[in-house]
Amino acid sequence: MVNLLKVHGSQNHFFILDQTELDNSLTDKELRAFTKKITNPKTGILNGADGVLVINKSVRKNSLAQMRVINEDGSEASMCGNGLRTVARYLSEKYQKDHFLIDTMNASLRVHKEENFAKGVPAYSVEISPVRFNKEALPFTNLGHNRLIDTFVPEIYPGLRFTSIAVPNPHLINFVNQEQIAGPILGNIGKRLNDNNPYFTDGVNVNFAQILDKNKLFVRTYERGVGFTNACGTGMSATSLALLLTHPDMVDINSKIDVFNPGGMVQTKVHYDDSTYWIELTGNATITHHIIISKSDLRNNNFANVQISETKEQQAYEQFIDNLPKFNSITTLA
Repeated sequence: MVNLLKVHGSQNHFFILDQTELDNSLTDKELRAFTKKITNPKTGILNGADGVLVINKSVRKNSLAQMRVINEDGSEASMCGNGLRTVARYLSEKYQKDHFLIDTMNASLRVHKEENFAKGVPAYSVEISPVRFNKEALPFTNLGHNRLIDTFVPEIYPGLRFTSIAVPNPHLINFVNQEQIAGPILGNIGKRLNDNNPYFTDGVNVNFAQILDKNKLFVRTYERGVGFTNACGTGMSATSLALLLTHPDMVDINSKIDVFNPGGMVQTKVHYDDSTYWIELTGNATITHHIIISKSDLRNNNFANVQISETKEQQAYEQFIDNLPKFNSITTLA
């Protein structure tokens, strides 16, 4: 039998599959098929998810394990901040460690256990890096610039300034007002730049952010391979860095930034060490369900016989959300 978990970070939902517990790991083809079926609300379980977080043995020295991120459409993301927190919790509890490294596609990232956000709401901090600004890292082309930092880009949308940052997932960020963040512009831009287009040929995560106060943001994301999501950890991290670069009077470096999103709230810190930016992302790591499935059913994508048990952590998380400040953006998009 195989144990799966249903988890979320800021209600960015995933299934966790620990392949180190399998006799033989799934092939990439099997992982894509498994992910597409289990995350689809019509063919999967528990109303689907945004993707599957796959745990493998470490591939770099001194790391505890490797995390791969398979999106619901079968594509693979280089990183996922919200997902990394939940994997950090799983590995922390499995190996009884509070500080360690997890391999991702491009780097081994530091993670550590934090004090609970609230009663029954475990929290973890994860490193978001490497950070790059050059157009090849996103990539983008045909926009007349080598990088975008608070830049008018009429090819994308008139009158809006965009910042592009790879962390390493590619992000396009714009600071807007409440009407714009709640309106149709984000969805239109996100869909266009993630279909066939001459600008972001591999697609891009698009983030609209509203500055609420100093060190306070609201971020809404159209995620590559997913669409609108409750939250995007790398998106909130990239947006925090963009805030420092474009509105330095509204943020203090190395200080906590409260980042609200349709799924809740996280905290970020932007660091600049040895001429390098990196972001610390802190937020919930919630386990909602334990799932047991046979090895044969796992390989055949048969979910008819799974055994599911629910935790009480979602109730605790919802109580935490209920106690958050109510900003207009949150009320509009909830």
